[in-house]
Amino acid sequence: MVTFRRWDRVLAALPYLLVLLPALFSLLREWRVEVLALALFSVAWHWVVVTAHPGWIARRWVVIVHFVVLLATVAALVRIDTVFTVTGVGAFLQCFALLPGLWAYAGVAVTVGLLVAARPADGRTPVELLASFVVGVLISSMAGLVFQTVAEQNERLKQTTARLAALAEENANLQSQLLTQAREAGVLGERQRMAREIHDTIAQGLTAILTQLEALGDVPGAGERLDTVRGLARESLAEARRSVHALRPVPLEESTGFAAALSEVAERWSRVSGVPAAVSVTGDARPLHAEVESTLLRVAQEALANVAKHASAARVVLTLSYMDDVVALDVRDDGTGFVHEPGEPGESSGFGLIGMRQRVIRLAGSFAVETAPGQGTGISATVPAIPAPARS
Repeated sequence: MVTFRRWDRVLAALPYLLVLLPALFSLLREWRVEVLALALFSVAWHWVVVTAHPGWIARRWVVIVHFVVLLATVAALVRIDTVFTVTGVGAFLQCFALLPGLWAYAGVAVTVGLLVAARPADGRTPVELLASFVVGVLISSMAGLVFQTVAEQNERLKQTTARLAALAEENANLQSQLLTQAREAGVLGERQRMAREIHDTIAQGLTAILTQLEALGDVPGAGERLDTVRGLARESLAEARRSVHALRPVPLEESTGFAAALSEVAERWSRVSGVPAAVSVTGDARPLHAEVESTLLRVAQEALANVAKHASAARVVLTLSYMDDVVALDVRDDGTGFVHEPGEPGESSGFGLIGMRQRVIRLAGSFAVETAPGQGTGISATVPAIPAPARS
């Protein structure tokens, strides 16, 4: 592409150079106002018609007027000083650049004829003038043919490069789709395995617990606590069954978006734990793939559960950040903190830190824990911002 641009810049500058350089040489030898005026007019004309308004030159009548003015100006300059014969080279190039097919060669013949006629005869016979005309036409036509061939090859290379760039972009998009499909396939396999485990263990255990709680009836002085325990058991059992059937978590189904679902989870957790939890959202919130939203919501739920069990915190802040390629969830508390080594399981039931990390890594994301004794704990999960599939 750099070569193409340099070639284009050279071709664009050549008509100006072939007028200004001979004009400078001529004026240094002898100052003539008419030379300066014609040279400036020629440059200004070319700039207005060709450079500043490239769309004009696509009109046939503009091309005709342009060549009439161009040839008249070149002939007048050659008449004054033969050094301007080189300016005719610019006219030859424009013939092949702007005129179609055989009209380009006709333009070359007219240009050579004007140059021969404009030059002083200097005692040359008509035969010599005719020979000069024929030789000039042949040389100019051959040079123009080379120029035209190079220009066509240059244009074909540009088109080929553009097609290759488009194919590269399409290939990148296909690769992204394949990665997404591979992630989804891996997630599906893991979900099926986990569904069997949940069905055979957690769901059956929760059912047994709920049966025992119902059998207790109302215990004096513990009615409210038992109601809370029954409610939590029912919710946990419902979530376990939803996981078995590969359904989205209840907050995601019942909310208008992921941010609202996250706020609902935080609010419900605050009511049970008595610890204030604030949710903030940054960036352009948008619907994401169900697995992305489910993963981040599960991370938030587990992080809040850990805060309630271990942190003795007075406040929790959840920050959801939407970026161009990723979405990040940060859960920070002002609790007791702990000594954490990377890869350490930590004291946690269920999935805990390892479970959160595995959920995130399964989506090609990253998971980090920042904590120290007496300085609170921060959980950060970042996953690809895979958009939600379009609804058909």
